[in-house]
Formats: sequence, structure tokens, C-alpha cells
Amino acid sequence: MDGGRLNGKVVLVTGGASGIGAACVTRMADEGAFVVSTDIAPQDEEQSDAALCLQHDVADEDQWIAAIAATLERYGRLDVLVNNAGITFRQPIEDASLEDWNRMIGINLTGTMLGCKHGVRAMRDNPGGPSGSIINMSSMAGMIGMAQAPGYNATKGGVRLLTKSVAVRCATEYRGIRCNSLHPGAIDTPIHEPRLSGAEDRDAARASMDLLQPVGRMGTAQEIAACVVFLASDDASFVTGAELVADGGWLADGGSTRLPAPVEAR
Repeated sequence: MDGGRLNGKVVLVTGGASGIGAACVTRMADEGAFVVSTDIAPQDEEQSDAALCLQHDVADEDQWIAAIAATLERYGRLDVLVNNAGITFRQPIEDASLEDWNRMIGINLTGTMLGCKHGVRAMRDNPGGPSGSIINMSSMAGMIGMAQAPGYNATKGGVRLLTKSVAVRCATEYRGIRCNSLHPGAIDTPIHEPRLSGAEDRDAARASMDLLQPVGRMGTAQEIAACVVFLASDDASFVTGAELVADGGWLADGGSTRLPAPVEAR
């Protein structure tokens, strides 16, 4: 796309097969980027807007090394990394499964750390000097407590502060590499299907979920993708270490107790 906000940039999106990740892949490709989509699930390149699809477990460092290497081999640089892959479980602390806790830590927090580690290494060696934008998908759950989501709160809060550490390191050492966190609220993605399909009245259940938001509706994956495009673009060249909240007014309204668990999806 000539004249797109990301024209010619090389982008890697994790968790790109569905939900917010898939919306990011499509929007960034529309904005002129060469997009590498990675996901733990196999992807059909013919059904994706990505230029390259890779199977990738973000909790595995060797797979990060391979994904970055494949990107550099194809395009010779990395301009944008979207650490989007993530999972959640609804469990109060007294019922928390250690297996689920460790899995969330591995994917949500360690996976983001590994992305930052190897993303920074690639971006510092870009032709022309260090440059790039890293966008870490946190959540409104990274800023407030939720009774049924201790592991998700812990990992997304960790992503929030990891982002600031990476941002300060890159600002002082590499100058041209930025790192920001994005904090979605309730987003309308397929993650809600089990809850809706199990309700006695699907339409009423959906309406109640919409009305929990101060703006009267859940957000869309495309709206979150638009935020990602901004942070990835040169329009955000002076933005680093920041938290971009896109939650329909949830945090401003102080509604942290209205839902038992975070409801955004990757």
C-alpha cells in the first residue's frame, strides 16, 4: 500500500492467527508493512494477510531465535515487534493451579521478555543503525486487581513494568528503539463464545457484557489494531515507556469489580 503509515516496515506479530493478533496482521499489512505472523497453532498462509506465517511457541527461546532469524533472512531487518500472544485462566488465588500459573508466566511474561530480548538484538543491528518499535500487549488487568485473575494480573502487571525497563535501556543505549505497552479492556473476540453459548439467553448475556463498559459496548479487535499501528508508526517517534489504555472508559470509571475476570483476547 503506497503511502501507508507503515510503508516498507518489517513487522513481527505473535499470536497472529486469531483475535487481536489477526486484526493487527491485517491492519499492518493494509498500512504497507511486510508482516510476519507467528502463532503456536499452524497457520494457513493462503488465508492470512501476513507475508510470512511461522509456527512459534513464545515460551521457547530457541523458537524465538528461529523466528527472528527467519524474519531477517527474508527481509534483512526488523522494524516492529508486537508481543501479543497471551493466555488467561479464571481461578481465585486459593484455587490457583500451579501448572496453569507457570503456563501463564511462561507465555505472558517470559514470552514477552524473550521477544524484547531478541527483538532488541535484531533492531540494534538494523541497516542504518538501531531503530524500531516494540509493542507489548498488557491489559487493563495489568493496572488493577481482579478477584478471579491473580495469575493474569501478575503477568500483565509484569509486562507493564518490563516494558518500562526495556524502554529506558533502549532510550539511553540505542536511542532509536522504542518500547510501549498497550492495555485493552473488554474486546469482542471469540474468547467469549464459551460464555455466550452456555447462557440461557445469548442475546441478553451479550447485552449485559456490553453494558458493563462505560461506552456501552465492548471494543473491537480492529480498534486495538489501530492503537498498535499508531505505536508502530513514526507518528509515535517520541513515545516510549508509555501505557496506552484502550478500555472504553473502564479504568476511568473505577469498574474493576464489575467482572470476575479479564475478558480481552489475543
